[in-house]
Amino acid sequence: MTQYHKEEDIIEDISGGEFERTPVPKSKLKSWKSFLGMYAGEHAAGTEFVIGPLFLTAGVSAFDLIIGLLIGNLLAVLSWRFLTAEIAVKNRLTLYFQLEKICGKNLVTGYNLANGILFCFLAGSMITVSATAVGIPFNMPMPKLTDTMPNGVSWIIIVLAIGTVISLIAARGYDTVAKAANWMSPVIVLAFVVCGIVALKQLGVTSFSEFWDIWEEGRAPFPGQIKYTFWHVVIWSWFANAAMHIGMSDLSVFRFAKKASSGWTTAAGMYVGHYMAWISAALLYAVYIQSPEAQAFLSSGEAPPVAPGPLAYNAIGIFGIIAVVLAGWTTANPTIYRAGLAFQAIFPKLSTAKVTIIAGSLATIAGLFPAFAMKLLGFVALYGFILAPFGAIIVFEHFFSEKAGVIKNYAEVANIKFNTAVILAWGISFGLFYFISLQFDVFLSFVTFPAWLLCGVLFLAFSKYYQKKQYA
Repeated sequence: MTQYHKEEDIIEDISGGEFERTPVPKSKLKSWKSFLGMYAGEHAAGTEFVIGPLFLTAGVSAFDLIIGLLIGNLLAVLSWRFLTAEIAVKNRLTLYFQLEKICGKNLVTGYNLANGILFCFLAGSMITVSATAVGIPFNMPMPKLTDTMPNGVSWIIIVLAIGTVISLIAARGYDTVAKAANWMSPVIVLAFVVCGIVALKQLGVTSFSEFWDIWEEGRAPFPGQIKYTFWHVVIWSWFANAAMHIGMSDLSVFRFAKKASSGWTTAAGMYVGHYMAWISAALLYAVYIQSPEAQAFLSSGEAPPVAPGPLAYNAIGIFGIIAVVLAGWTTANPTIYRAGLAFQAIFPKLSTAKVTIIAGSLATIAGLFPAFAMKLLGFVALYGFILAPFGAIIVFEHFFSEKAGVIKNYAEVANIKFNTAVILAWGISFGLFYFISLQFDVFLSFVTFPAWLLCGVLFLAFSKYYQKKQYA
């Protein structure tokens, strides 16, 4: 899901301050094998324990889920391969430096602030995930699907404790984070596989037709949820990582790739994490909603809670609790670190440790509010919708600037700190399609790609206008 990369040798270069403002030299390039392990680990993490069950609450059918995810994840892989990786190996620059060349330093500062805050919210949702596991031995009441506020003192204490530990570890640096994440990732993937197998057994599934019947032709969504169709699944799964591929965040990763073909390795993340893990997590929830407790919620018109800890514990016991804690940890910890780096770009005089603690504090506060985790499908859609159009600026400049007669890296060439063409293109595309989404109740992921396209086209048009005006 989001950019929480776990390949130590790559991240050491990215986060250690090397080549942040220069192209990566040939001696530091990595083979496709490095990216394969990284993406497989990155996308089988805490978010998967929440997203899988949320698909069930949206009333998806078997066809919509299984085939929709197959196609949506393929579109994501193609986006990484032919957009992100292609541009990354040509320029070998980080997203932030590439944007600075085009947009200007002051405008990039605003982008970093938005990026950092959204990272904190994502990390907070993963602290929520871990808290549902830690709270089991204490008989802590689990947050409901419709909960937005903390549901008790025990919840607050556990979230604060987890957030403090995660923040302190993240502040020690990415070397520690990456080593731990690399060790934990295989354990988490194994847990998803075992959870899926056990859940199938608990559901009495002995054939593919019985597996298919778990979702059947779809059901009415749970109270407070919207109905997901085939296109909801396809488009949402395509843009679950919109900020990373069409939004170009992973330029910072693939700039280390020897060839653009390394972009194909993202399939490991999509089909291990965003396919197998999501379906396994959905199966855990399918077991739970057959329980008397869940049926009581439904009978009273309420949605049963989506609490990853109890779901995994019900399937594989203590190993399930450990897996959920580790999954939340491996997502939240590096995400907090990434948020700290984004904030550090704004406040360069603060040490990495200090800005990471600040980011961790914001994430912990966010983790107190279950809404970020319980509404993760909507939050991830919003996250991609906000950040993806900035990637269109890079993509359209890279592929079409010559035909459009636009000067590349205009902020750098003209020595300006704020490129008006960029903010106008983003503001108009964001405002127009967000209005359409709200006014006509259009699923936000449906308008992400149109907003991305419009932003790119407007950027070229405004750039040509302002550059012509400047040099007239």
